Amino acid sequence: MTARETIGGTAVPEPARLQLARLDRIGVWALPPSFLFIIGLGFLFTFYDIFDINVSFVQTCVQLVHGCTPEAALASLPLPTVLNLAGYVVGTLALSPLSDRIGRRNMLLITMLVTGIGSLYTALSPDYVDFTISRVVTGVGIGADLAIVNTYVNEMAPQHARAKYTTVVFIDSALGAFFGIWLGLLLTTEPSPWPLGLPFALGLESGWRWMYGIGALLALVAILLRIRLAESPRWLLQRGRTAEATEVVDDMERRASARGSLPEPSTATVPLQWPAARAFPYADIVRNPLYLRRLLLLFVMWFVGYITVYAYASGFTSVLTSLRYPPPEAGVIAAVGTIGFVGEAVVMSFLVERLERRYWLPIATVVTFAGAILIAVAGSVIVVAFIGAILVFAGFNLWVSPSYAMTAESFPTRARATGFALVDGVGHLGGGIGILVLAPILPHLSVLAAFLLISSFLIVASILAQLTPHTRNRSLEQVSP
Repeated sequence: MTARETIGGTAVPEPARLQLARLDRIGVWALPPSFLFIIGLGFLFTFYDIFDINVSFVQTCVQLVHGCTPEAALASLPLPTVLNLAGYVVGTLALSPLSDRIGRRNMLLITMLVTGIGSLYTALSPDYVDFTISRVVTGVGIGADLAIVNTYVNEMAPQHARAKYTTVVFIDSALGAFFGIWLGLLLTTEPSPWPLGLPFALGLESGWRWMYGIGALLALVAILLRIRLAESPRWLLQRGRTAEATEVVDDMERRASARGSLPEPSTATVPLQWPAARAFPYADIVRNPLYLRRLLLLFVMWFVGYITVYAYASGFTSVLTSLRYPPPEAGVIAAVGTIGFVGEAVVMSFLVERLERRYWLPIATVVTFAGAILIAVAGSVIVVAFIGAILVFAGFNLWVSPSYAMTAESFPTRARATGFALVDGVGHLGGGIGILVLAPILPHLSVLAAFLLISSFLIVASILAQLTPHTRNRSLEQVSP
């Protein structure tokens, strides 16, 4: 798009066009480095919460569900998981659009508060009903937080490195998953000789409650640190708050200039006009044919892909147990698998910008299938099962951070969080429905058939991803005017 091309709507004031041009010329992360960690704390908590149920639910089920045994825990997992993901939908649809109206930073505080309250409620749940309700409350906060965090990073990162910094923040997700599963193994399982368990496991009677209590503490820390975050200058400009945006851009340029000279700002790719932000952000998506097409495509991609992601993320241990693995051994295999998640996130932070976002999904699918096959053929050779689990966790997470970046890039600033909420938030229902449908089937399948079935949904998601727009190294206003 050139400066002479217009997109309809209200004229973009020249001072606002200049600030957008100044933003686009910054080629480095121009906020304090600590902001990456502060933003990432939301991801860390979110994935800690997603993964802590993986190992700990066996103990939760035995204590809260009458007649539940470790082998039968998978049958009770779908309800709290599905309703947790339903909470994602409610939260992301109700709260995420507010960030398009009142700002990214303010909503990041609110969503983490809701999430922390939900986690504390889970820790104190007296029965299975309360446990299930508490998962809904937690889901409300998490669903909105995921959308707003990805929106914020997308708008603050340099245009040639949006996926890179989304992946850097995603490292905290990997750490959250890692600690969630390993703490579950430590606190909720009985000591067993390695590698069938942890010799030093504590096996606390209420270990699963401690898990969620730690999650509530993480949420409190995140709230206190997020107060320091700056508001997104792109959002401020869209709202006509040019003076405030200029202050943020000035600060970003000072930090960037300290690391090298900056090129002259050019308004050549900045639009002359942009549609005014609507009071009801959903209208900016559903009434625009371009964004409506993207909405439908990305929604189906996330819905199908999340069937695989959540079957592994929330149910890996329960799936292995239902396939007649001893619970401590199943927990250890899942815990070792998180090493692949952490390693993948670190490696991808260096590689993700080398390819267009959509090309990573087929690669992720191949890696996931390789891990699934290794687990199936491992038999009693635990080291092979470990390698398989590492590949599975690396594979199904390999496509998440590039897809996060691509999704946020596919919607305009005036409704970016809303668009992300619609496709990713509602798409989470795929994970819940997948577990609900797969849970009664998996115990009747062989290990190979079970893991291939779970992994197969990534094939469909990968094919759909190839229809998404080219976004790499393009201005957000070019990709999504």
